[in-house]
Amino acid sequence: MSTPFDLPAELTIYSAIDSRDALLAWVSEQTTKGSMQLEVSAGQVEEVDGSGLQLLAALSNMGVAWKLVDASPAFSDACATLGLSHWVEGLPARAQKEGAAV
Repeated sequence: MSTPFDLPAELTIYSAIDSRDALLAWVSEQTTKGSMQLEVSAGQVEEVDGSGLQLLAALSNMGVAWKLVDASPAFSDACATLGLSHWVEGLPARAQKEGAAV
């Protein structure tokens, strides 16, 4: 099991490059340690757009086995909007936060 990667509060086009660089460095570190399935937490995500979700889709396309271990309401809503609900299925339901932006 890997040390979970915590996605940033802002997972948008404005933070995509920094998020990508951090995610790739973490993937490299975890795979070097021999982690077979990586864990990603979206519990702190307050704002997300298609660019942010595209980072995780790219991770899937790299052939890296990963699973989501937590998801904020904003992240869950964005996944539902873009047809990626399977990423958050099976996670415990979280209370909706006011002001969560997609």
